[in-house]
Amino acid sequence: NSSVQISPTGTLVLRHFNLSGVYTCSIVYKLTAMQPDKNLVIKYLIYAYSDPKNYYEFTARYHAAPCNSSHNTSFEKALLQILRKLVAELSCEVTLIKSECHHVKMQRGGLQNEIFFTFSVASSDKHNRLHQQSACDASHGLNKAKHLIETFFNQQVEVRRKSSESLPEIYYIEGTLQMVWVNHCYPGYGRNARVHPNCPECCVVCSPGSYNPSNGIHCLRCDSSLIYGATKC
Repeated sequence: NSSVQISPTGTLVLRHFNLSGVYTCSIVYKLTAMQPDKNLVIKYLIYAYSDPKNYYEFTARYHAAPCNSSHNTSFEKALLQILRKLVAELSCEVTLIKSECHHVKMQRGGLQNEIFFTFSVASSDKHNRLHQQSACDASHGLNKAKHLIETFFNQQVEVRRKSSESLPEIYYIEGTLQMVWVNHCYPGYGRNARVHPNCPECCVVCSPGSYNPSNGIHCLRCDSSLIYGATKC
């Protein structure tokens, strides 16, 4: 079928599938026209895998207007738009994971309002499909995006230091930007260096007896799971 190809040199190529398991290949051949047919049966244990999905997750805090103020909502939209434009040329996309406004007690300033932002920046899935971008290219683009984002937040501090005007109502709190590298597998896939020592970084489809319901790294044990690529127990 369309997922199986045989090359001119006899190489069997399987693609676009996730049905891991034992595959049987039956070959009938003869060395010369005068000899009887010979039969050869080869069994392969084949695992489907996918490349891991990598991204940076970053958090930042802003001094804010009162938590029920519409100014905070408007600022959130504007900030997300700026960050997306910042990395667009790198074929990366920024996603807002969550934003929370809290009353924070200061040592010498009483209570103040702060917004806690959590974003992710990842290679665009659309770009990967169109250009078959390699993991190396994606990683390089993400590192550039990380540098641009760090520079953006540092520049906010520098501009504020040089300005003689009073602080605006909403502003970035210096030193609160944190960025961490996250890698994970798609649901139904997971890493296992012991079972697959030749490719410890590969996200291999979960075998029967295991599952991965989310974007975690490992397949979790589940005795009632009887299929490959299970996403629930």
